[in-house]
Amino acid sequence: MLVLASASPRRADLLRGAGVEFLVAAVDADETWVAGEAAPEYAARVARAKAALALPHHPGAVILAADTTVWHAGEPPIGKPGDRAEAAAMIMGLTGRGSHLVTTAFALADARGDEVTWLEEQVTTRVWMRALADEELADYLDGEDWRGKAGGYGIQSRAAGIVTRIEGSYTAVVGLPLAEVLVALRRLQLVR
Repeated sequence: MLVLASASPRRADLLRGAGVEFLVAAVDADETWVAGEAAPEYAARVARAKAALALPHHPGAVILAADTTVWHAGEPPIGKPGDRAEAAAMIMGLTGRGSHLVTTAFALADARGDEVTWLEEQVTTRVWMRALADEELADYLDGEDWRGKAGGYGIQSRAAGIVTRIEGSYTAVVGLPLAEVLVALRRLQLVR
């Protein structure tokens, strides 16, 4: 049995779309960034923590957890905005400035044997966004697509009109690098 340790409807939709059967069991992990921690390592640590929290509740299962972070090289990760003003600052910091990076890390904890074995990977995609006029930013914020999303945007929804190109995995930006996850699930003989 595969357990998705996430409340993200986007991650669940990606897995369902690939024909993967799973149970959803969201967990509430501490997502506090540790000063000096690089963004990809931060995402990997949080993904591992989520999987570890779900393990005791699902003995004999394989747990899949993921975490996505948005970042610029040499800077701390950009989290989820707490309010409209934070969302505006995040979006303005990402648009018209060149590219930024999105890393999604996933962890698979296989508890089907005597010991838990781990498969982990990080996938990073480069994203470019166009500059926004003030009224475009206001319209975007009014749509509230920024709520609960790293960097204040979801590429699969309203922000699709802001993103001009990507280099890397689209599904990693959505929140789950599906191609890499499917390869890992095949290794565990959970999918064909």
